[in-house]
Amino acid sequence: MSDQTVGTQSLGRTVKAYVALTKPRVLELLLVSTVPVMFLAQGGLPDMWLVLATVIGGSLSAGSAASFNMYLDRDIDAHMHRTENRPLVTGEITPRGALIFSWTLAVVSTVWLWFTTNWLAATLSAAAIFFYVVIYTMILKRRTEQNIVWGGIAGCFPVLIGWAAVTESLDWPAFILFLLIFLWTPPHYWPLSMKYRDDYEDVDVPMLGVTRNASQVGLQVILYAWATVACSLLLVPIANMGLVYTVSALVFGGWFIYESHRLYNRAVRGTEPRPMRVFHASITYLTLIFVAVAVDPLLPF
Repeated sequence: MSDQTVGTQSLGRTVKAYVALTKPRVLELLLVSTVPVMFLAQGGLPDMWLVLATVIGGSLSAGSAASFNMYLDRDIDAHMHRTENRPLVTGEITPRGALIFSWTLAVVSTVWLWFTTNWLAATLSAAAIFFYVVIYTMILKRRTEQNIVWGGIAGCFPVLIGWAAVTESLDWPAFILFLLIFLWTPPHYWPLSMKYRDDYEDVDVPMLGVTRNASQVGLQVILYAWATVACSLLLVPIANMGLVYTVSALVFGGWFIYESHRLYNRAVRGTEPRPMRVFHASITYLTLIFVAVAVDPLLPF
């Protein structure tokens, strides 16, 4: 094998490792919650260049937050099966390299959004990075079982950014969707904490799946699932949503609630609760709800 081939493979692995720092799967949820809100804010098709600029800036911002998170959590990531192959653990990227990369993405994303959208969207993006890195990762995550409740606020910012990019302001529909994601985050993440309970317990991170038994976690998942669906229905009168969104919120919300009750019932009976079923259902639910958010303004009913 030639030196050039070896060098190309090495560069490819390095690029792949830096991409992994941004948690690409999380970026998918960013797109789901940002773009549809821009349709709603516009009341139809927004300017496609503005959508692209917002998605690029938002992706860089979310990637920065994720990279900072991996840098700060590299000590515990090394002891968890779920995270043991992350690039800072395997040594593919140095801590210094990750920190420089994180700051670069943070600065570039803020400047990009400032010049391609507006100051409000850029400021909200910077606030999202701060909240995820400082409030969640540095302060809450290792101290309280409510870490994901309040730390999850960082994941709510994309709806505000999308709305602000279109309107240069914030309004009630954006805040309702912000609250929707806030309420959705615990029943989305707590089942994952049940699945990886031993991992979190080994590194002394007090996720609810560690501090409470399965039935108690299941009950909390039910309560938040109901609250999420109730919040989704608030958008109907506040944003004058039509038939597509209303039916979607009821049908998909009912399915999400059903899955949360199923988790609880299995936990109470002492059988395997299958928490990942709820985890994946929550992602599908949120995706379908936001697709409805995007489609509804395009239809006359």
